[in-house]
Amino acid sequence: MAQIISVHSFRGGTGKSNTTANLSALLAKKGFRVGVVDTDIQSPGIHVLFNLDEGDMNHSLNDYLWGKCKIEEAAHDVSGRLGADIQGQIFLIPSSIKAGEIVRVLREGYDVGLLNDGFRDLVSELQLDYLVIDTHPGLNEETLLSVAISDALIIIMRPDQQDYQGTAVTVDVARKLDVPNLMLLVNKTPKVFDFDDVRERVEKTYGCDVAAILPHSDEMMALASSDIFALRYPEHEITQGLEKVIDRIQA
Repeated sequence: MAQIISVHSFRGGTGKSNTTANLSALLAKKGFRVGVVDTDIQSPGIHVLFNLDEGDMNHSLNDYLWGKCKIEEAAHDVSGRLGADIQGQIFLIPSSIKAGEIVRVLREGYDVGLLNDGFRDLVSELQLDYLVIDTHPGLNEETLLSVAISDALIIIMRPDQQDYQGTAVTVDVARKLDVPNLMLLVNKTPKVFDFDDVRERVEKTYGCDVAAILPHSDEMMALASSDIFALRYPEHEITQGLEKVIDRIQA
């Protein structure tokens, strides 16, 4: 039975979409069928990491939410766009990057309940092993739904005081929703920090396991979201940290 994994952060700029894309690619590299849904409808962007252009998007998640197509019709097989040996498959369901459609979401909203039905349909129709949800930062109705139906929730934070406060809210909500597998990922950690001290502080603060601490990386910054980092740098310490997260998901 497919696992549903939500990747979330309370604030933007934590590297949430990059982490989602890299984890999904590593799972597909291992031979799994992976669906990736960009539910950050107000500020979509994960399609860039999978080299999917606007002209290639026959349908998007927006089309499904507004009754224009079935959700599986918005799924794009991006496996061949990654320039690497992928044993499995990755199906990306992007959100629209058209300004008019983003404005419509902001003005009219959408029936969040359709997301739950859509997620289940994707798992069934595409015979997925994993469904990975790239959530909208912060807490809203869509985020709460994604968290509530998740088998695993990865909360991404930076070692930053604003992140510490916001993450506490997300962890508390996740516990109230009884997420079976809750883990923290500390991202963009300056290398001058003592990583053991960071882990101890975070785990003590939230009473929650830290799956990995990922360093700030000039290579990641230079890549500028133009590729999947873990496929380009398989031996990098960031990639090794992401592999630890996958071990936790599969445990």
